Amino acid sequence: MSRSRLAVWGDPIAHSKSPLLHAAAYRVLGFDWEYDRRQVTEAEFAGAVRDLDDSWRGLSLTMPLKDEAFRVADSHDAHAELTGVTNTLLLGERIAGFNTDVGGIVDALGENGVVAPDAVRLLGAGATAASALVAVSDMGAGRVDVRARRPDRASGLVALGEKLGVTVTVSTFDEPASTVELTIASLPGGTALDESVVRPLADHGGVLFDVAYSPWPSALASAWTGGEAIAGLGMLLHQAVRQIRVFAHGDPAAVLPDEAAVVAAMRAVL
Repeated sequence: MSRSRLAVWGDPIAHSKSPLLHAAAYRVLGFDWEYDRRQVTEAEFAGAVRDLDDSWRGLSLTMPLKDEAFRVADSHDAHAELTGVTNTLLLGERIAGFNTDVGGIVDALGENGVVAPDAVRLLGAGATAASALVAVSDMGAGRVDVRARRPDRASGLVALGEKLGVTVTVSTFDEPASTVELTIASLPGGTALDESVVRPLADHGGVLFDVAYSPWPSALASAWTGGEAIAGLGMLLHQAVRQIRVFAHGDPAAVLPDEAAVVAAMRAVL
């Protein structure tokens, strides 16, 4: 039986642009694959994966399933291992887990001219912040300032920084801000910070990369006066490119045939 079925799972999932992105790529590549979406809760996830038959090739995972996906995978790539987060499963006798969000962040920043930041600020301390920390470490960052409503919840980022050789400090949003070249916001969509909080962060925050992209500009991007504000659509696009590399070759770094045309077709449907 051909492994030709794929999908994105999450809760909620109706808003996901992944089916559009993957369908556009598969048309260019000539892959006779089906890519759908399905609402799956955390409690349902492990059982739903076990119920998949041999027609299934892989899954894309969005919130809140990335931790559960890490747990069901039999193996993990380096980025998934570091973050404890998996957004891509390659199915088979053994399930391989990948975190393509890390590379998606690196690629999205790179196409906007951000390639080697030394000092970075992260707004938020969840799973996406862990991926962002690994991404900026891969880009050469040495210092990362994490801002969180509950600094005690960022202890995992401090430990991850130690593993990566990156100095991570944690504080609340309203403490004085040092100057950084790049700010990455991984706050939930619709989060609005007080102007008194945003102003010093923006004045000393360099380029803003906001994972949120709908609606755009986000509340944070609208208030950002310190430099350019970049939407998270680029991350969505490039993490999907890396997922398709996994589904096609089992490797997020293995370039697709005519990849420039694939990326152009995917970008056109966003």
